[in-house]
Amino acid sequence: MTLSYAMHEILSVARSAVLVVFGGAVVAALGSWLLRTRRVSPLSWAGRVVRSLSEPVVAPVERRLVRAGGNPAHAAWWLVIAVAISGLLLLLALEWTVETISAFVFAVRHGPGAILAFLVELAYKVLVAALLARVIGSWIGRFRYSRWLRPAYALTDWVIDPIRRVMPLVGGWDLSPLVAWFVLWLLKSFVVNVVL
Repeated sequence: MTLSYAMHEILSVARSAVLVVFGGAVVAALGSWLLRTRRVSPLSWAGRVVRSLSEPVVAPVERRLVRAGGNPAHAAWWLVIAVAISGLLLLLALEWTVETISAFVFAVRHGPGAILAFLVELAYKVLVAALLARVIGSWIGRFRYSRWLRPAYALTDWVIDPIRRVMPLVGGWDLSPLVAWFVLWLLKSFVVNVVL
């Protein structure tokens, strides 16, 4: 069994697991909704079964939502959204890891120039991911001092700050991350072409 085959099998199992967990979250949310809207009586045997299956899954989300000032009636659907986003992020991370390992194996087989090109590509991907995290964080009100975004700012300040000093806001929009991405892409293309 080759490494590539094993990695694709792991991805296949992960996709199936994410689908099963998402399906479970949808069923739990549906059960919670049926009980809350009294479409199923909470006192009937069906209601007790639905509550015993859905409440352990929905209750922790409900507590967090109440602490955050949200409506506990929406907890089940927040669970579905959180599971969907987490599953997608997990699959993206796994696919990225599989692609990175495959590219590394290819680079090792093709010599030092290919290894240097691989490292440049890897650095580019990490910096673009940090730029994206920084932009999305600013959209949802998380900035430099959020513990999750500190690494993204640390990785990208060296390219964003000089651009921000010379480039004014355009219609109230800060386009420096977009320009930084373009600069990084040009740098990466130049270095890869020189190396290979």
